[in-house]
Amino acid sequence: MTGEIDVDPYVILDERFRTGRCAFGDARLERLHRGCRWAEGPLYLPAWRQLIWSDIPNDRLLRWDEVTGAVGEFRSPAGHVNGNTLDREGRLISCEQGNRRVTRTEHDGRVTVLADRFEGKRFNSPNDAVVRSDGSVWFTDPDFGITSDYEGHRAESEIGSCDVYRIDPVTTEVRRVADGFGGPNGIVFSPDERQLYVADTRGRRIRAFDVREDGTLSDGTVFAERAQGGFDNIRFDDRGRLWAAALEDGVHCYDPDGTLIGRLRVPEPVSNIAFGGPKNNRLFITATSSLYSLVMSVTGLPRVAR
Repeated sequence: MTGEIDVDPYVILDERFRTGRCAFGDARLERLHRGCRWAEGPLYLPAWRQLIWSDIPNDRLLRWDEVTGAVGEFRSPAGHVNGNTLDREGRLISCEQGNRRVTRTEHDGRVTVLADRFEGKRFNSPNDAVVRSDGSVWFTDPDFGITSDYEGHRAESEIGSCDVYRIDPVTTEVRRVADGFGGPNGIVFSPDERQLYVADTRGRRIRAFDVREDGTLSDGTVFAERAQGGFDNIRFDDRGRLWAAALEDGVHCYDPDGTLIGRLRVPEPVSNIAFGGPKNNRLFITATSSLYSLVMSVTGLPRVAR
């Protein structure tokens, strides 16, 4: 069933959520599609006015058309794809949990493998990726896709840890840039690209790392954490506020100083979020079986990195 969800989505926890006009916009969530087993990885494609997202256990990528509202398959099988992003040329970058690799879909539809091993060992199950303005691809590699056959293929970890990696845009060298995670998940750069933020689902926190000129990272600090529950993916708006998929607690909004200032209620546990729409002010939310959206007075970070 699609249509509006009759619940006020906004929860104001700090006046900055109100004064920053975060709680203005649609009064109700809109459900665009239902019928997934576990929805993830929403990505808005501006040129086509479409959104693609992953239905991981069903091993497919789905596509929603903003003009017609129609939903169809984009790719199946899809290697149990989790997170998706675009590179500087508008090509699709996908984290294939089942195939344990990061791929790029070329403009002609061919699929290019960007990385599937580190020091000769297969990755666990790449989860989410972000592309920096220099063309480098950064991605997280938890073991979520190899712990069972539900979202991938059960296997032993060859690497033995869950880390963050960088693919060099020129040499294609894969470098491990951060470790010490329970389950690294969502990943995003700050608006000025001077920090990298990584959600650690099992660690119930979001870590922030300074990015050095040579592409290495600082040791990192804790930006936000929860006593219970974890975080999935994360996104910035154009005012530097961080929005986080907080699973059973909806969507969290953090001020740049790390204060939780508000949240969005969602009827199902939230996996991922993404800004899109013609004005980049429509928040798309994947939550368990469904795809939701909320047209907001908040605008996402510009689509093309500086």
